[in-house]
Amino acid sequence: MIPTPAAPAPAAAPPRLPPSAAAPVVRPLGRRDYLSTWQAMKDFTAARAADTPDELWLVEHPPVYTVGIAGRPEHFPRGEIGIPVVHTDRGGQITFHGPGQIVVYTLLDLRRLGLTVRALVRTLEDAVVGLLADHGLAASGDVDRPGVYVGGAKIAALGLKVRGGCCYHGLSLNVDMDLSPFGPIDPCGYPGLAVTDLRRQGVAVDRDTLAEGLVHHLMERLHG
Repeated sequence: MIPTPAAPAPAAAPPRLPPSAAAPVVRPLGRRDYLSTWQAMKDFTAARAADTPDELWLVEHPPVYTVGIAGRPEHFPRGEIGIPVVHTDRGGQITFHGPGQIVVYTLLDLRRLGLTVRALVRTLEDAVVGLLADHGLAASGDVDRPGVYVGGAKIAALGLKVRGGCCYHGLSLNVDMDLSPFGPIDPCGYPGLAVTDLRRQGVAVDRDTLAEGLVHHLMERLHG
């Protein structure tokens, strides 16, 4: 049984962002394998010009563990799990992606938006908190452990990469998942961290509707 840690301290409210660029293009990509999606994000970012529109990619991945640049082996899967482990270039430690999860990749020009990485993290967290509040669920971010938490259990994870003033990677929100693959790892590098999803919190709403609501909250905070 994975213990539930104490509820995290709430994160500070994100700053109001300037409406300095057109709203991002939203691309629902369906289920895509992780490696090709990661490569596509890198290619998109490398090819950007000053006037390239920002994009939000909505994806669901087959089961995969991803490890950020701060990843440490002691947090990796314990035992033979049969799920691939991919070492990627985002920040953070190890997490799991799989069916029943909404992944939003945020391909944004931070300079054009007037955003720091810290401000973007707070903005992404706040968008998830807003979506969950729409469905009667109290959640919060955490300044010390980026992500969104419900009753001390993590329901959304964040990880970003910045190159040339532009970012990629983004956030994942657990909707209706098999959570057992989180058990053999230390999620986001925290031993004993409990993980939950919306179904276990009593939210029975289809993934597409939730994804649409999450995009709405992101747009509102980025360009409202």
